[in-house]
Amino acid sequence: MTSMLPEEGEHLTTGWEDDLAPTDSLVRQAVLAHVSWARALTTAARGTFAEGPDWCAGRGGAPSALHNWAIVTRPPRDWAQTVGAIATAYPDGVAALVISPFPTPDLTRHGLGLVGHPPLMFRPTTTVTTTPATPLDVREATTDQQLRDAERVLIEGYPMPDMADLPPGDFYRPEVVAGPTRVFVGYDGETPVATSAAHSAAGVTVVENVAVLASARGQRAGAALTWAAATAWPGQSAVLIASDDGQPVYERLGYLRLERWTCWLRP
Repeated sequence: MTSMLPEEGEHLTTGWEDDLAPTDSLVRQAVLAHVSWARALTTAARGTFAEGPDWCAGRGGAPSALHNWAIVTRPPRDWAQTVGAIATAYPDGVAALVISPFPTPDLTRHGLGLVGHPPLMFRPTTTVTTTPATPLDVREATTDQQLRDAERVLIEGYPMPDMADLPPGDFYRPEVVAGPTRVFVGYDGETPVATSAAHSAAGVTVVENVAVLASARGQRAGAALTWAAATAWPGQSAVLIASDDGQPVYERLGYLRLERWTCWLRP
C-alpha cells in the first residue's frame, strides 16, 4: 500500500488557497459568490470594500447592517486578529453583519452579538420542480421606480426598520443591476408586495433579499420570488443563506441543506 503520509515540505491543500479554482468545493463557491455579492452592494452604494488574508468587509455608507457585510473567507489562524481587522473597516455606530462559513469561538468578548447559525442551502441544476403558481405579477426591476419598489418591500417585509428613514433609492441604486445582479418584484395589481435578488459569481447564483409583505402571505409569494432569483441564470446552481422560517419554502423548491454558517452582529 502506498504511504498516505505527506513528504517533508509538501503542501497539503486546505481548500482555501488563493490560486485554487472556485469549483474546488460547493462551499468555496458559495463563499466566493457571497464575497462578490457584498462587493457589488458596496460598489452600488459608492462605499468602501476592504480585504485581508482571511476576511473582507464592505461598508455601504449607511448605518444599517444590510448595507455592511463582513465575511470570513478562510479559517483564521487568530480569530482575535481577524475580528480586530474587520472592526477597523467600520466606524463606531455603524452596524455590520459578520458572516463566517466556519465554526467560531465566542466572539462576544470582541463586542459582537450572536445572531444565529443559518444553514447554507444549495439547489443543483439537475433539480426538477414545478414553477410556483402565484397570482402575483413577477417582474424584473430594471427602472428606478421598480428598484425603489423592491427596496421598500425589502425594508418593510424583511423587515429592516433601521433603513426606514433612508432616502428612496439609497440601497437599490441603478448601479446595482448594471453588473451580474438582478432584482425582482412581485406585484399585486400595481402594488409591490414581494421581492428577491440574484447575483452571479464563482459559477453559482446567490439568492438574497427575499422579502414578502404581510398582506401577500398565503399567495406563494416567497416561493415565486425565490424561484425567479434561483433561475435567473438557468445554467447555474443556486445557493442561499436561509432563515429558519424560510427553509421549508426553499426545500420545496429543491434546495438542500449543506452546512450551517455562523452570523454575528457588530452593533
